[in-house]
Amino acid sequence: MYEALSLYIDGKFIGPEGRQCREVINPATGEVIGHLPLATTKDLDLAIAAADRAFKSWRKSSPLERSRILRRVAELTRERSEAIARNITQDMGKPLAEARLEVVNCAEQAEWHAEECRRIYGRVIPSRSPNVRQFVVREPVGVCAAFTPWNFPYNQALRKMVAALGSGCTLILKGAEDAPSAVIALARIFEDAGLPAGCLNIVWGEPAAVSHHLITSPIVRKISFTGSVPVGKQLAALAGAHMKRVTMELGGHSPVLVFDDAEVDQAALLLAGLKMRNAGQVCIAPSRFYVHNNVYDKFVASFTNAIGQLRVGNGLDPLTTVGPLAHKRRVDAMSAMVGDAVKQGAEVALELDVPQTPGYFFSPTVLCNVPDKAQIMLDEPFGPVAPIARFSDTNDVLQRANSLPYGLASYVFTGSLKTASYVSSNLEAGMVNINHFGIALAETPLGGVKDSGMGSEGGIETFDGYLTTKFVTEAS
Repeated sequence: MYEALSLYIDGKFIGPEGRQCREVINPATGEVIGHLPLATTKDLDLAIAAADRAFKSWRKSSPLERSRILRRVAELTRERSEAIARNITQDMGKPLAEARLEVVNCAEQAEWHAEECRRIYGRVIPSRSPNVRQFVVREPVGVCAAFTPWNFPYNQALRKMVAALGSGCTLILKGAEDAPSAVIALARIFEDAGLPAGCLNIVWGEPAAVSHHLITSPIVRKISFTGSVPVGKQLAALAGAHMKRVTMELGGHSPVLVFDDAEVDQAALLLAGLKMRNAGQVCIAPSRFYVHNNVYDKFVASFTNAIGQLRVGNGLDPLTTVGPLAHKRRVDAMSAMVGDAVKQGAEVALELDVPQTPGYFFSPTVLCNVPDKAQIMLDEPFGPVAPIARFSDTNDVLQRANSLPYGLASYVFTGSLKTASYVSSNLEAGMVNINHFGIALAETPLGGVKDSGMGSEGGIETFDGYLTTKFVTEAS
């Protein structure tokens, strides 16, 4: 049974009574599976007031108590993972195995923050005078507003929840209206874990109106957003006008550099899985492939062979490995990108069959000899299309990889330590994977540079955006 959808304000689940609702669509079938109540202006003000009231006590709560709650969140996440995953597959489309993995892996995020929130330390600074004591303390910034996307609805929401709440802040979160079930499930989990009323509030609504109302409120002191570059820039500008601190994890267009001394077959197999995960709707997915001339044909053969083993279908089918795109507009966008690439001289090396159903399916596609001027090499595709280009010179391919305003993730495959060191030092990206995929873990920072954002989530940096630094100097 699909999740009962609601708002969650001041410890109460609020249904659709007297509110406008939005239909939730299963992208694999086109069927309506739920109706999501949208917050009124009064609802938003109630959420702000509840978070403000709760902050006065939550900021003084023991780190041990916060840790206990986050540990319980991890336990409940594992216990309820199957039902949550099925609902994610229904409203977002990804295969059930991927949805299950997303949820279960989030238990580690809660556990990591449960440990780290006990270690938010200050420091003592030796003074210049014997009668002066001076020290630094870290304090929660206050009420926070967070905005999360549809592609990893549980993961992205939980990351922001555990960081804000673990630091002693309170939170108002607006998830994606297209895939709301995971966020509602999280609200139930935090309530059952013992989180006091008002510390976490969930609202839904027209994105521009909700974000403007929350960001311009004088009570909200910090903004966290994961989503597209254009929207992120708008929110950052609005927050800057009101002197609100921000954490932004925005879009990417991750370059892949495969050198001629790499383990080509292993690289191709790994990259095929990473590229087609969640039907390519992953901001850190490899999305621009640059392969050395000497191994280009071998890589393309191995890569297309791996893609050819995939099966497109409804995510609830256990045989499905690639689900639908989340929206009809993404299907149209993929068609336009492929058409443009072919017009620019690219060759279609592979197109898989897709179900002839009302769902939003697009064929996993491999494009070869794609020119750098093709749209798909310039704009983030966010879909199951892999463009592959050639290179022969290291500095030239670095220039091409760094030529875009994006700087989130990147991938390098080489058997040379010298090449790995040189390329990783010169790639303009917040995260570099060398010969494997090793990012987005609980203990590692996730974030980008340039237009791909500012700040990090995860790792020891996880609380930085939610804490202020206070210096105290005291003479006796």
